[in-house]
Amino acid sequence: MRPLEGVLVVSLEQAVAVPYASRLLADLGARVIKVERPGTGDFARQYDAAAGEVSSYFAWTNVGKESVVLDLKAPDGARVVAELVERADVVLCNLSPGALRRLGLDADALRARHPSLVVAELSSYGEGGPYSDRKAFDALIQSEAGLVALTGDGDAVARAGISVADIAGGVQLQAAVLAALVRRGRTGEGATLRLTLMEALAEWMHQPALYAHGTGREPLRHGAHHPTIAPYGPFPCADGAVHLAVQNDGQWRRLCSAVLGLPELADEPGFGTVAERVANRDELHARLVESFRGLSADDLLAALDAADVPAARTRGVGELTAHPQLTARDRWTRVAVPGGSAPMLRPPVDASTWEWEPAAVPALGEHTDAVLTWLGYTPAQVADLRARSVI
Repeated sequence: MRPLEGVLVVSLEQAVAVPYASRLLADLGARVIKVERPGTGDFARQYDAAAGEVSSYFAWTNVGKESVVLDLKAPDGARVVAELVERADVVLCNLSPGALRRLGLDADALRARHPSLVVAELSSYGEGGPYSDRKAFDALIQSEAGLVALTGDGDAVARAGISVADIAGGVQLQAAVLAALVRRGRTGEGATLRLTLMEALAEWMHQPALYAHGTGREPLRHGAHHPTIAPYGPFPCADGAVHLAVQNDGQWRRLCSAVLGLPELADEPGFGTVAERVANRDELHARLVESFRGLSADDLLAALDAADVPAARTRGVGELTAHPQLTARDRWTRVAVPGGSAPMLRPPVDASTWEWEPAAVPALGEHTDAVLTWLGYTPAQVADLRARSVI
């Protein structure tokens, strides 16, 4: 038995952050009913067409859910949502706060009617403050929180290659929901949870913010190399690149003696300490590049492993579904998506007391009729709602 079996989550969601949170809850066994708008549904369905008929984003964040199409502005659509909420343990939402209040689906209204309900709302910046009415998406939050300024090389800045603000929000929202459910099990009382994308990513930016605050200096951009540790980053070799992560003097000395065959380099002026190696990064990198250029990535990694110097291959993301470690550990499985199937990773935490059960990514409105029947609607009533475009 999975830990959240019997827990019903109703999610008024779109895009990435809240869908990712509800997908994580579905992984743990929750029944997640995703409410989508008529016509196009969650707009993330159309970001690309990399997973059958839906986008890679949608497939990733919607495994194992049920899709119900409802017009929330229609009185009968609102009534269906109210009936779902009556049975729900958790309601998640990332519609705008104003829209929720107009629909009577904001946390305060829901909790007033259902004190034991856990209601979680996610917004861009939260209410109050000069940004309360500003819309934002992942890349904009990355800019506001300083991540774009921190990422890149030299004068060139870059957005992080994945939606880290959305992921930060989704992970923290899921954790808060789990904590609220544990507390409800002890007290019987629900909870109102409010999270902003800005504050979710700001939490992850704590360390560089503390560095800038304490030193009075912004961390410099060094591409994939570490701003305050060296050598720490990718180095080209004969057939690719190997990423070094030399974090202490013992690893540095082993790199010099066992891998480079240059034990004297460890104590050469300008290279003896981490701070000196960072200060002389360009010269250090030139020396390493010259030493590595004739080696294959496999040979260099073998030498680094033998010397107990942390390193990794620098791989393209297209190689991930065939990564030898993930393949050997059987981490990938095929999951049905609208129009086909797609490879999906198993949840990264293995549990001794329950198994993950891969389930399909839903087509738009695939479960509308089944959910309405479960709520007690007759076939004639379902047909009437469809005829009036409520569903």
